[in-house]
Amino acid sequence: MLGLSSGIYGRAVLARRRLIEARPSSRLRLQAPVISIGNLSVGGSGKTPFTAWLAARLAASGHRPSILSRGYRRTAPTEEVVIVGDGTQVRADLASAGDEPLMLARMVSGAAVLVCGDRYRAGRVAEAELGCTVHLLDDGFQHLRLDRDVDLVLLDGSDLDDQPLPAGRLREPLAALRSADAILWTGEPAQAPDVAARTGVSTVFPMRRMAGPIEGNDGVPGAGDPVLALAALARPQRFFEGLEETGLDVRARLAFRDHHPYTAGDVERIREAAAACGSDWVITTEKDLVRLLPLGAMPFRLAWRALEVSPDEPGVFWDWLVARVGGQSARVSSRRGATVA
Repeated sequence: MLGLSSGIYGRAVLARRRLIEARPSSRLRLQAPVISIGNLSVGGSGKTPFTAWLAARLAASGHRPSILSRGYRRTAPTEEVVIVGDGTQVRADLASAGDEPLMLARMVSGAAVLVCGDRYRAGRVAEAELGCTVHLLDDGFQHLRLDRDVDLVLLDGSDLDDQPLPAGRLREPLAALRSADAILWTGEPAQAPDVAARTGVSTVFPMRRMAGPIEGNDGVPGAGDPVLALAALARPQRFFEGLEETGLDVRARLAFRDHHPYTAGDVERIREAAAACGSDWVITTEKDLVRLLPLGAMPFRLAWRALEVSPDEPGVFWDWLVARVGGQSARVSSRRGATVA
């Protein structure tokens, strides 16, 4: 039954995509170029850390990038455009921003982060009030209402053999990838040519997923120290396994659902779990950190680790992107003083 439902769902979302793409005039167009960063699966692809990498690269090249997000699962949504960060300071809290936009605003200096269900409105505010010269559409592959200059889709090995919802984790069938300008492949680099053949997308960039250094406000655990690993991610297994590879003694793992809004009761549960396994340390992700910070001081020593996602060959990808955006970047750059290099 689930397989039948997946087939019906997959055909419906693909038909919707084809209908909208056949009427390009129905899509809204921002003044500055739009680069969409998306995926097919439900969570866990690395979109947010790659968005951070690209925003930082754009800012370093002289652009004023904005990151446009819908603020998924924020607890105090509003119809208004929320400026989470203006590139110099964070201007919103977790409830009004959502965890990933708030994390991006903390991570990327020089990039504005805006949240709204209507990302066209958010882009207009970014241009008029913050002087943004290029937009990154976070989780944008299925957001077809807004026109874009480049469509990038992150893909890994598990996506190739998965099914659409509800039987699988795919929001669209693989056939939807024909609308992408490039695939950012997070699987084995040697498989990239096969990915191009299976998806019909000729441009495939192998990507590098790397865990960043472990950080903390009160020091960090050393090799052999017992720790409790905490994550509320779509695919927490990758985070847990990465911690074990560092030489830490991961005594226990505690997982919540993706985007879980932590409470004081959760903090007590985490404290009890750490104590039960003989650990003073709890190590979590950067996304979890921004959801824990509003709860104040923790009754345990807290450290965190970021995920970094970037192209295997950054220069090759960058040259391709600049050429792809082309005249749009040149037009906006000449008007507002940004440079593409």
